[in-house]
Amino acid sequence: MKWAKHGVVWRPDGRLPWARTHATCPTPHRRADGALRLFVQCRDDRGVGRIGWVDVDPGDPRRVLRAATKPVLDVGEPGCFDDNGVFPTSVVRLDDGRLYLYYVGFELCHHIRYRLLSGVAVSVDDGDTFCRLRPTPVLERSVQELHFRCAPFVVRARGAFRMWYVAGSRWEAVGGKDMPVYDVRYLESADGLTWPGQGQPVLAMDPMREHGLGRPFVVATAKGFRMHYSIRQREPARYRLGLARSSDGQQWQRADAELSLDAEPGQWDALAMSYSCEVTLPGAGTWLLYNGNDFGVDGFGAARLLEC
Repeated sequence: MKWAKHGVVWRPDGRLPWARTHATCPTPHRRADGALRLFVQCRDDRGVGRIGWVDVDPGDPRRVLRAATKPVLDVGEPGCFDDNGVFPTSVVRLDDGRLYLYYVGFELCHHIRYRLLSGVAVSVDDGDTFCRLRPTPVLERSVQELHFRCAPFVVRARGAFRMWYVAGSRWEAVGGKDMPVYDVRYLESADGLTWPGQGQPVLAMDPMREHGLGRPFVVATAKGFRMHYSIRQREPARYRLGLARSSDGQQWQRADAELSLDAEPGQWDALAMSYSCEVTLPGAGTWLLYNGNDFGVDGFGAARLLEC
């Protein structure tokens, strides 16, 4: 694959108390009015994240049309799994027009640094507002997946909801700091709300070089499926982007070298690249939207596909 980078598309201007910094994990949704809405996590002065959105021109996703002035999903109630931050990972439209927003809740802990579980919120106005379906996770802790059941990417296909997500149960010291260990797994659900307690591992990391594979984003193509995901490296300790291919969405082969998109010294993504999503826009081509340094502290950027 060959890409042309186009730099940062949007970052908060710092004027809103809930959105001082960051535009983490761009998550696309095509609205009924034709706009491409990108749900993102923005952070307040304490680093706590809430979900807002940015609408961009579907004819040129580098052109911002408007941005949210208030969050569409705030943090959860004290003591809930999402009381210290939320960020989006996928949006699914139902037959009745409602939207399911799958999101990750951030919970601080005492004996481990944090726990990441997944929730669902619903919208009846095409993504202008969302309401939690329940205060508990849709992916709750299980014996097999104890600390992380997160980053769900969900589609409706084959009469079911199909999910690729991140799961793990342990931590490991990397560079003197406890870091999470997790990989990518697969689940199916009849209703998008009730999921098994353990998924099928579909994408494994290299434990000598990596300690985590995060935020899967799956695209169906004429040749099968491709998955974009984030790789947590050991040395240097930073994120980079990965690519995998599959004929059925369950058996995957890593093809990271084929992506051909890497950090550039001195740029906004010099130290890290993560949380990518791929969108194909009629008349505008295929684009990868992603975060750079520090989980999107400088916003999200775009690269256009020149050659597949």
